[in-house]
Amino acid sequence: MRIVVDDLSGPGIAAFLAEHIEQMRAITPLESKHALDLAGLRRPEVTFWSVLDGDAVVGCGAVQRLDDRHAELKSMRSAPARTRAGIASRLLEHILAEAKGMGFTRLSLETGSADFFLPARRLYEKFGFDYCEPFAGYRLDPHSVYMTRTL
Repeated sequence: MRIVVDDLSGPGIAAFLAEHIEQMRAITPLESKHALDLAGLRRPEVTFWSVLDGDAVVGCGAVQRLDDRHAELKSMRSAPARTRAGIASRLLEHILAEAKGMGFTRLSLETGSADFFLPARRLYEKFGFDYCEPFAGYRLDPHSVYMTRTL
């Protein structure tokens, strides 16, 4: 497996992200869905990584700059067939190091409050994220939880 910065131009990552958006729409009410689409992930303030196993996309994640010191973790996903294989942990470790190298001192995230998202919340807790108030324009939402950590 390798983790690469991705320009989001390949059909494999486009399909992987389309599945992600479809899954989020099935789980989360539209007004509470904050997953970025391809256009949102291609903005200059976003750095996006794909996890590749050979040519297959098996995971992804991104960092969106909020300001000079604070960034948001976006689009963390592992291929459903590869959950519990360590992909998310390896990717999150990589992103934390990269975000710190970019000069960020805080990394925050929004994730779902439903049971489906419990493994993700546990992963973030394991990596030192604490629950926090909404940030960067988010509002209290029963379908969302917010987490943050210093780098």
